[in-house]
Amino acid sequence: MKRLFSLIVALWAICATPAQAQLNVTISGAQQEPIPVAFPEILTDNKGIGAFLGFSYADKVRDVVLADLERSGLFRIINQRSYIQKFTSFDQQPIFGDWRVLNAQVLVQSFILEESGEELKLRFKLWDIVSQKELLYEVYTSAKSNWRRMAHSMADAIYERLTGDKGYFNTVIAYISESGPSSRPVKRLALMDQDGDGHQFLTSGANLVLTPRFSPDMQYIAYLSYVNNKPRVYLYNLRTQRTELLGNFPGMTFAPAFSPDSKYLLMSYARNGVTDIYEMDLSTRETKKLTSGPAIDTSPNYSPDGSKIVFNSDRGGNQQLYVMNRDGSDVHRISFRQGSRYATPVWSPRGDYIAFTRMEGNTFNLGVMYPDGTGERTLATGFYLEGPTWSPNGRVIMFYRQNRGTATTDGAKQLYSVDITGTNERLVITPGDGSDPAWSPLL
Repeated sequence: MKRLFSLIVALWAICATPAQAQLNVTISGAQQEPIPVAFPEILTDNKGIGAFLGFSYADKVRDVVLADLERSGLFRIINQRSYIQKFTSFDQQPIFGDWRVLNAQVLVQSFILEESGEELKLRFKLWDIVSQKELLYEVYTSAKSNWRRMAHSMADAIYERLTGDKGYFNTVIAYISESGPSSRPVKRLALMDQDGDGHQFLTSGANLVLTPRFSPDMQYIAYLSYVNNKPRVYLYNLRTQRTELLGNFPGMTFAPAFSPDSKYLLMSYARNGVTDIYEMDLSTRETKKLTSGPAIDTSPNYSPDGSKIVFNSDRGGNQQLYVMNRDGSDVHRISFRQGSRYATPVWSPRGDYIAFTRMEGNTFNLGVMYPDGTGERTLATGFYLEGPTWSPNGRVIMFYRQNRGTATTDGAKQLYSVDITGTNERLVITPGDGSDPAWSPLL
């Protein structure tokens, strides 16, 4: 499991030294025209082991950075075949007129060096073509085995400098990988980079698993597993790769969600036809019941400051969204669309939106609303879609969609991402069917 450990801790080995930024390029929203970016080839001495083996770290790093930026929908990479100026040195000054004629607004200038042993050193500058000012200068040092982490970090730095938001590229996705016939599906807990690279399975498929959730400190993944046909919440330790049952409840526990400080966990507990929400102290394993009554209360999720909880309940007659204080007080409904049912609410990391699934007849919708229930907007629609999860910067939502099947075969389940404006919907490639995505914090 060496790959798993390196996936989680690789960024700790990357050192960045930023220069003082001089200008700010403001992006008002994803629906505006993408920013034109010129990104020449990464310069290199071309003398390292990678070059000897026919592996160009310069090309590979650039490809990953370009893919990250393009996939965000906020940037348009100008074709390098149109570039007039050809850099031969990292210290060479840009000829800004040569880049303005291409309508470039931003220029990336970079150099990578394979140092002795197993290290890479990457330097890059970000230029504002219009003002002819340097926006950013950073230096990264990393083990060669972590070159993809370094590339994602570079993309995050560019994204943050140009948008003002933290990037989200140096992250991983936990999800449920599905295979086999619909009558006997094999569901395994899987992990991959946000761009689909580095895929690996964390469970064998012997037991059905659902709804993974990362702890904010990246120590654990909580998920539902049907071990011995008993649905319970389990914790997967990302460092030790060991799994433990979370409490020995006589009924069904499901729908886990960590508190922002990773010290507590919400879950639903179903017994004798009643489902309530409980909070567990992970250090003592003591639980506190937060809801009561004959209703089904489930899908709890903390607000970013940990003071409130959003959940869905049928206490009003059908599934709707409710918000309560962390101690279970002041329960109030926030969803009111006529003829609709709501499920799987998730608070944005910024606290500005709650994402949810809305059902209207035979149609499923992914939407967002303000925490008070106002400003509801639909981002995606389909035959069946569910499981929203937020990028750590609160700008993108990932979810899964199932296509309509036939009389004998279920439709494929696939992961998608969409901007909070409802634009730039993208398919997220997985080896097989995929559902229940969970987006990690920045590594």
